[in-house]
Amino acid sequence: MQNWLSLKLREAKANKHSYILLAPYMLLFTIFTVLPVLISIVLSFTYFNMLEFPRFIGWQNYTRLFLEDDVFLIAVKNTILFAVITGPISYIACFVFAWIINELSPKLRAVMTLVFYAPSISGNVFFIWLMIFSGDRYGIANGLLIKLGIILEPLQWLKTEAYVLPIIILVQLWLSLGTGFLAFIAGLQTVDGTLYEAGAVDGIKNRWQELWYITLPSMRPQLMFGAVIQLTAAFAVADVSIALAGFPSVNYAAETIVTHLIDYGTTRFEMGFASSIATVLFMIMVGTNILVQKLLRKVGE
Repeated sequence: MQNWLSLKLREAKANKHSYILLAPYMLLFTIFTVLPVLISIVLSFTYFNMLEFPRFIGWQNYTRLFLEDDVFLIAVKNTILFAVITGPISYIACFVFAWIINELSPKLRAVMTLVFYAPSISGNVFFIWLMIFSGDRYGIANGLLIKLGIILEPLQWLKTEAYVLPIIILVQLWLSLGTGFLAFIAGLQTVDGTLYEAGAVDGIKNRWQELWYITLPSMRPQLMFGAVIQLTAAFAVADVSIALAGFPSVNYAAETIVTHLIDYGTTRFEMGFASSIATVLFMIMVGTNILVQKLLRKVGE
C-alpha cells in the first residue's frame, strides 16, 4: 500500500503542471455542474417552496411522483419514446451524413456541413413548422391536402393528441444534426490514411470492413461525445414541445420529463418536488450513457 501511494505521489509531482492547468476548469466544473447536481439530490428529499427553509420529508416526493402523479407517468412514457426513436436515428443519421460529406471536395464539404448544421443554430426555427402545421386553411400541410382532395376541412395538427407527438418527433429529428454531426466530421478528418493501406494488406476488402475495423475504432472519442450529446438532447426535449404544442399541451400529449420539471420548478415553485423529477431524469441519463459506453467499446471487435 505504501509503495502504491508513493508511486502515485511521484506521478502527481511529475504531472503537477498538468494539474495546475486543469485546476481552473475543474473548479468551475465543480461549482457549476457537480455542486448543483448534489444540491438537487439533497433538495429532492425536502419540501422547499422558495420562501421557507427546506424541510426534510424523506421519500415523500418520490412516493408522490411515482404513485400519485399521473402526468409524470405520461411524461416518462413520452420521453422514453422520444429517446428510443430520436436518439438512435439521429445518432446514425449524424454519422452517415458526416461520412458521406467527408468524401466530398473541401469547398463542397464546407457548404454541405453548413446546410446540415444550420437548423440547429437557427433562431426562431419553430416558426417554420408552425406555418407548416397551422390549423387553418392557410397552413402549408392543410392547404396541400385540401388541394389534393385528401381532406375537406383543415386539421388541427398541434391540438389533436394523435398528431402532436409524431410532429414533435419529426421536428426534433430535423434539429438533431448539431454538435454531434460536427464531432463526427472532425473525427473522420483525423483518421490516419495509412491505416487503410495497412488494412488492405491485412485482408480488408471493402468499405464496410474499413468502416468497422478502421474508421469507427479510430474515432471512438468522437463517437462517445456524439452519443452523449444525442442522448442528452433526446432526453431533454422541452423547447420543441413548448413552442409547437403549448405549455401544457392538449391532454399532456406532448408532456416530457423536462416540461414537467419546468412546470413544478418555475411555475409552481415546488423546488423539492422539482428536484426529485430532476434526480430521476439524471439517473435515467447516467444509466443510459453507461449502457452506450459498453456498446461502443465493442466497436471494431
